[in-house]
Amino acid sequence: MTDVAEQLQLHSGCRNASYNHPMDKSVAVIGGGPAGLIAAEVISARGVRVDLYDSMPSLGRKFLMAGRGGLNITHSEPFEQFLSRYRKRQAQIEPLLKSFGPTELREWVHGLGIETFVGTSGRVFPKGMKASPLLRAWLKRLAASGVTFHLRHKWRGWLPSASAAVPGGEDAAWSLLFATPAGEKTIRPDATVLTLGGGSWSRLGSDGAWVPWLEQAGVKVEALKPSNCGFDVVWSPHFRERFNGYPLKSVILSFGSFRQRGEFIVTKEGVEGSLIYAASARLRDEIAAKGSATITLDLAPDRSLEWLVEKLSRPRGSRTMASHLEKTVGIKGVKAGLLHEFVAREDFTNVERLASSIKELHIPLIAARPLDEAISSAGGVMFEELDEHLMIRSMPGVFCAGEMLDWEAPTGGYLITACIASGYTAGLGVVKWLEVS
Repeated sequence: MTDVAEQLQLHSGCRNASYNHPMDKSVAVIGGGPAGLIAAEVISARGVRVDLYDSMPSLGRKFLMAGRGGLNITHSEPFEQFLSRYRKRQAQIEPLLKSFGPTELREWVHGLGIETFVGTSGRVFPKGMKASPLLRAWLKRLAASGVTFHLRHKWRGWLPSASAAVPGGEDAAWSLLFATPAGEKTIRPDATVLTLGGGSWSRLGSDGAWVPWLEQAGVKVEALKPSNCGFDVVWSPHFRERFNGYPLKSVILSFGSFRQRGEFIVTKEGVEGSLIYAASARLRDEIAAKGSATITLDLAPDRSLEWLVEKLSRPRGSRTMASHLEKTVGIKGVKAGLLHEFVAREDFTNVERLASSIKELHIPLIAARPLDEAISSAGGVMFEELDEHLMIRSMPGVFCAGEMLDWEAPTGGYLITACIASGYTAGLGVVKWLEVS
């Protein structure tokens, strides 16, 4: 039986007798998101005592927030295409997904008694769409396996100082310090799994406060940056007030080699939404390198340039330009507003130039929105600091998983899948470490 199949049996409640005896060990999992919860499940299924700590009053808050519009747990596309979504970190994410990827994740969800379905876009959702039933079933299973939850426990680093620690030593340097409602608390587990999230949505617990603690321990951490984020655009006052919150539907966004059809939203500050998020990593990096990034929009993706020229060449008569655009080529509302925002007034009387602008409208972006507004974050603990089990090489017994690792992916199920896959890998790594330590 493979590791994955064996673990799925354990997840479904069919404990293998060889793992039914408890180890005289304890593990601290810090962070109650998907990565931490799956790590706790894998470890506790092997008979190890697990204490899970989270700074918030309840677990899985960002997970629940992500599911408010429908919990997209993974994607059904072919594995190689799925893997390509992780861009620069494909090589590091691949072994995690091969251990616990989209297929295994769906089977695991089914093991919780929740059915899934594939939407028209290929995205995978639980029936009912909501995150809360899945989370409730998951926490019930963890509690039944003996996991103890410690809420309102905010990790404050190691005592007395991780930077002074001797790897594998017997001093108190690897003790964990927590701030709790009852005051400071110190524990010394046999192994620790850090699943502290990135730097976005700090109100839900992912505030990046862990970065200095790891850096003081000598662990290299890539600076946290916004991912799946919106961008600032210098709108005119009229456009900003008139079109704030308007969706821009059925357009093609191009930027370098990126070209994708979809929709996004105009905001007072600029642009945000699924199509913008899909290109956000490229756009963010371009702005960091050059100070700005210009996207190109095709406002009429189902029409050719020649068709637009022919239609726009028809006599306008007494109609206004706005009416002419709407009646002849169907451009109205926010699309027409964008043309007036970025096309010179004289070009509206030049049919060829106007048609070209409809097919290739250039919009300059000047900055990414702040990290705390982003759906996720890039940067984090560098994979080069970790072994194949996600244990920090310089800190034996300390593992990292989830969004706090240095990777990023677009929305569409890729974020949750990789978080859970990394937590699964770290969980198995802890068990292996405890068996030989």
